Amino acid sequence: MPDAVRIKPSPTSHTYFSQRLKLHYLDWGNSAAKHVLLVHGVQDHCHNWDWTSEVLCENYHVVVPDLRGHGDSQWCQGSSYGTLDYVYDLAQLIDQENLNPVNIIAHSMGGTIACLLAGLFPEKVVSLVSVEGVGGFWSQQSSDVHPQQRIRDWIDTTRDLAGRTPRKYPSLSDAFHRMQKSNPHLSEDRARHLTIHGSNRNEDGTYTWKFDNYTHSRSPANISFDDMTRLWEKINCPTLLLNASQGFGHRTGQNGSDKHFRFAELQNVENAGHWLHHDQFDEFIAVITDFLSTNAR
Repeated sequence: MPDAVRIKPSPTSHTYFSQRLKLHYLDWGNSAAKHVLLVHGVQDHCHNWDWTSEVLCENYHVVVPDLRGHGDSQWCQGSSYGTLDYVYDLAQLIDQENLNPVNIIAHSMGGTIACLLAGLFPEKVVSLVSVEGVGGFWSQQSSDVHPQQRIRDWIDTTRDLAGRTPRKYPSLSDAFHRMQKSNPHLSEDRARHLTIHGSNRNEDGTYTWKFDNYTHSRSPANISFDDMTRLWEKINCPTLLLNASQGFGHRTGQNGSDKHFRFAELQNVENAGHWLHHDQFDEFIAVITDFLSTNAR
C-alpha cells in the first residue's frame, strides 16, 4: 500500500470582543495540549505565523490573534492604538478562551506587548520568546521629549493620518511586488501568501492593505520607559530574547536592556533581518521548539 498522505494542518477562524471591538484569531486545534500564543508586529497580521503554526500545532495548542486594527480584526474609532490597549486585548483573549497558563512567542511590536503582559500577569505566562522585540528604545525616546512637543506631534500626526488615503494597488500582483520590495529576504511563495492574506480587494478592483493607517500613530500617553523596565523586572518565567544580526537596532535585550530580565537568555541569529522567523526559518524553529520542550507547561 502507498504511504499515507499527510494532511496539512489548517486553522479555524474565531472572534472575541475587547473594549467593544470585534477581534479575530486563528485556532490551530489540539486544544488539550499546552497553549502557545503567537503575536505579530505592527502593520502585520496573524498569517505571518502560518508556517510556524503548522509545525507547533502538532504538539501544542496554537492560538494566533490579529491585533486591533490589523488583519481581520476591527479598526478603532479614532486613533486608540496605544501599547496598553493591545495588552488589554491579549489579556482578554487569554481569559475568555481559557489559555491560562500560556506560552508566548511574539515578534517586533508584539514582543513589546508580550513582555508587558508577562510583567503584569506573571502568574499567567509560563514562558516567553521575544523575537526582535521593539521595547524600551521608543519609550525612552518619547520620555526624553517635552510633553508639550510630544502631544503636539501626536496631534499633527493624527491630523495628517485623517487626511491620508490608503494606497491602492491596481492588482494583487502590484501589492505582491510591494511586499517583496519591503521585505527582500522573503521567498516568493511567502511574500505572495502574506500579500493574499494581508490585503483586501476594493469595490473598484484595486487592492489595499488590511491594517488601519492610524496604527502609524503613537499615543503621547504610552507607558514610560521607567514603568516598562519595572514591569520587565516582574517577569518570573523563562525568557528568550531572540534577535537578528541584520535586524533593527535597539531591540529588547540589546544595549544592556537584558539586565531588567531575571530569567532571560539573549540569543542572536546570523544572516537574518528583522523578520528572522522567515529569513532563517529552520534555525528559528529549532531554537523555539527546543526552548518550548524545556520550558512550556
